[in-house]
Amino acid sequence: MQKEKDQVEEKEQQDINEAAEESATEQAQGETTESTESEEEVDEVAKLQAEVSEAKDKYLRLYSEFENFRRRTAKEKIELIGTANKDLVENLVPVLDDFERALKSMEENEELKPAKEGTDLIYNKFKRVLEGKGLKKMEVNKGDDFNDDFHEAITQIPAGDEMAGKVVDVVENGYFLSEKVVRFAKVVTGAKS
Repeated sequence: MQKEKDQVEEKEQQDINEAAEESATEQAQGETTESTESEEEVDEVAKLQAEVSEAKDKYLRLYSEFENFRRRTAKEKIELIGTANKDLVENLVPVLDDFERALKSMEENEELKPAKEGTDLIYNKFKRVLEGKGLKKMEVNKGDDFNDDFHEAITQIPAGDEMAGKVVDVVENGYFLSEKVVRFAKVVTGAKS
């Protein structure tokens, strides 16, 4: 009986050892599966973070592009409004010149003094309206340096070394419209003799 008892105990001990080994094996396999699953989760999280980062980058670029577009169109709109009357003003500048010539010719004749006063009133009103639309007379004086950005040379005359490359006479005044040249001043320049 003792022998049987020892055998039963030995058998139970073996069963316990086998069960412990199986449990250890299952646990090791479970840990391997868990580590594989956690690695997959880490990879998925990294992938999602990369996608979010890429989406943020695209959003910022698109937003910046839209802001640049908005600013550019606003600037173009302001410029368009500022120069909308450019053609009309360009066509009215010769009329302004005609007024100035008429007033100059009326100064010499005393009989036309009442007509000169009326013409002078119309001229001043016309000039104020054009100035209100942004027209500005170009200041060009005899002796100024010739600047091809603002002046148009009609001819050159011999004028000595001190007047070479300078404005000798202003034939027609130049005008700006909103800081842009509408008409160049037509001038006579001096040449070395």
